[in-house]
Amino acid sequence: MFHLRSRRRLGLAVPVVLSLTASLGFLPSAASAAPAADGPALAYVVNTTTDQRTIASVRKAVAANGGSIVATYDRIGVIVVHSSNPDFGRTMRAVRGVQSAGATRTAPLSAAGTTDEGAVQVLSKAEATSLAQHSAPGQEPLEADQWDLRAIGADKAARIDPGSRSVTVGVIDTGVDDTHPDIAPNFSAAQSANCVSGKADTTYGAWRPVDADHYHGTHVAGEIAAARNGTGVAGVAPGVRVASITVAQPDSTQLFYPESVVCAFVFAAEHGVEITNNSYYVDPWLYNCLDDPDQRAIVDAVNRAQLYAQRKGTLNVASAGNSNDDLDARALVDDSSPDDSTPVPRTVDPHRCFDVPTQLPGVVTVSATGVKGAKSYYSSYGKGVVDVAAPGGDRYQIPDTPSQNGRILSTLPNNQYGFLQGTSMAAPHVAAVAALLKSTHPRATPAQLQALLKAQADNPGCPADPYDGDGDGVVDATCVGGKHVNGFYGSGIVNALRAVR
Repeated sequence: MFHLRSRRRLGLAVPVVLSLTASLGFLPSAASAAPAADGPALAYVVNTTTDQRTIASVRKAVAANGGSIVATYDRIGVIVVHSSNPDFGRTMRAVRGVQSAGATRTAPLSAAGTTDEGAVQVLSKAEATSLAQHSAPGQEPLEADQWDLRAIGADKAARIDPGSRSVTVGVIDTGVDDTHPDIAPNFSAAQSANCVSGKADTTYGAWRPVDADHYHGTHVAGEIAAARNGTGVAGVAPGVRVASITVAQPDSTQLFYPESVVCAFVFAAEHGVEITNNSYYVDPWLYNCLDDPDQRAIVDAVNRAQLYAQRKGTLNVASAGNSNDDLDARALVDDSSPDDSTPVPRTVDPHRCFDVPTQLPGVVTVSATGVKGAKSYYSSYGKGVVDVAAPGGDRYQIPDTPSQNGRILSTLPNNQYGFLQGTSMAAPHVAAVAALLKSTHPRATPAQLQALLKAQADNPGCPADPYDGDGDGVVDATCVGGKHVNGFYGSGIVNALRAVR
């Protein structure tokens, strides 16, 4: 179930932050119970205080109730557990000191979600050679097809300041092929890991995609920091470093489970990663509702981890999703959850049920635009939810480029290149501009970087005519707001050139 922001993703307004913070308070405590008969093995998160005595007591209760600890993140009070006890979550929620606990999946553990829209279009060597003939002096061979760089002034910004090698963007994703010639010059192995199990594996190369079908992270990494080295494409911030923190399951589902993402945020925070890019939603729930104990525990655990990263100086950027949903609506239909077993259609209120991590406090929520600067037909939106916008591609908005392809061209595994579109592609443009800002303002906090992104953005305002993104004569979305802040663009489309001036 390939869910990398190809599917969708939400954002967060201040009232949501306040309600989320209030809702994740302490839960009642009680004594533990004996484990029930064995069932299928599931993964859980158990959330407690950061007090060492409490953590030690909860760890004992985990073992007593049939749990096996995978990792303990005592800095944030999150314990990742595997258990075959079908009553494990319910029992642990009654343990003294436990604030929330729940299963992170609905299907049994196997041996081992993103936000791009549609299949990748891989460039053949012949096509790449043909497109390279259109490059101008000073351009990378395939840069003539990178309309997205010009749309945000990234081509001009690179001539002034390509970014600092002291700034790293961590790509939390399907893995990054660091052997790609456009990525190798800027890759940081020391800040990379595999977090799929919920515990960081820093074995050399563990961060790489397991196969060519896990291409999403490599495409994202190239958008951010593909080197200007006379090969292939250029990134928005070609002078910064990029790291890979792999969280996608290695099988064909490529699901992003909560324990993997918790591990990724903590690892990034503790390894000096200044910005993370999150082009996915946390599986298996598209929206996590706080009235469900398992989903509540997921929100709690991931929020603790990403807030910890923020406190350590990391800005987290995430995609808004590809469902063309109004994330400020009172009700939305979620017919894809849980995506690791049998989905059950439900109606949710996105002010009470959260897309994680994009709707978490302090996370930069990004919508997508095409070459004309209009909202991409698939991009979710919402006033007070979307913070900024960036090029994510749109096959209905046709550029004046050699290929006339409205998608985003970037790197793929095995030294290849290809086009993708989605809010998955928009978020890395914002992460890269944030890296340029961090290069220019090295002491800026995550909150200050977000404020700069918004202040320097270009806002086209809501469209004058009814929005018909795919041109079928049907109004597809309604933009609410004014020239300064609105539901389609937030504070506007980010600007790389302003970031380096």
